[in-house]
Amino acid sequence: MQSLKGTGVALVTPFGADLQVDFESFGRLIDFVLENGVDYVVVNGTTGESVTTAAAEKQELLAYAKQRVAGRKPLVYGLGSNNTQQVLDQIKTLDFTGITALLSVCPYYNKPSQEGIYLHYKAIADASPVPVIMYNVPGRTGINISVATTLRLAQHPNIIGTKDACSNMEQYMALIDEKPEGFLVISGDDMHTVPVISVGGDGIISVLGNAFPERFSRMTRLALEGNFTQAGPLQRSFNKINPLMYEEANPVGVKEVLRTLGICDPYVRLPLAPASDSLKERIAAAAAPLL
Repeated sequence: MQSLKGTGVALVTPFGADLQVDFESFGRLIDFVLENGVDYVVVNGTTGESVTTAAAEKQELLAYAKQRVAGRKPLVYGLGSNNTQQVLDQIKTLDFTGITALLSVCPYYNKPSQEGIYLHYKAIADASPVPVIMYNVPGRTGINISVATTLRLAQHPNIIGTKDACSNMEQYMALIDEKPEGFLVISGDDMHTVPVISVGGDGIISVLGNAFPERFSRMTRLALEGNFTQAGPLQRSFNKINPLMYEEANPVGVKEVLRTLGICDPYVRLPLAPASDSLKERIAAAAAPLL
């Protein structure tokens, strides 16, 4: 699906001091990233603190995002669980109007076999009225979707790609070498965007794109055009800021940058904690040259 090539942004969910969803700031963020070159947005991903938003809030966030995006760019919705039936039940009740694709994380905690992963995604893809993107993130789920399983699932007509945060270039290359034509291989790690594109990948679903949408989108476009002479330095320009985004858990770091931009407040819900004073200082110093 060509519309999902390039830079996708996994949107944060802004909260106020009362830890209720701040829809005004959410709208401001959507406009900010869309007006600065991103190719699509992802609602209800990990960066959106999906594990601590209630079912009603998820519905409200999705409805608001559809209205605010207003067809300007594709909208991908995060819908995953380690309970397959729960995902299938949610699919039955979800209003898919305005949703381009689902992004569904690999089942976590129960550590299924590769066959279990295959059957999980097959069931979701069979039930979903829109295309499905797999999400492999071993650092969070405790399990890696193998290349063989991904290639097997790539044969399903309703599975159009994978967001892969395996951080293993050999795995990326093996997958890209054997994948079907048109199957998207999307980096799930901001600092692997240019390297993954250089070996045939299709783009990124980004955390940093929340705060630096113009620079990040420009970098991705240059890489997709084969202009690595210019894309490479842009990738390296994020070397200092990127690790700070995860030092005290995502999205603590990127919300702190968004605070400095006046996009939203930095509040996060427990068990995440606000950024420490030390982290705030280091983020400010690392972000300054990029803003």
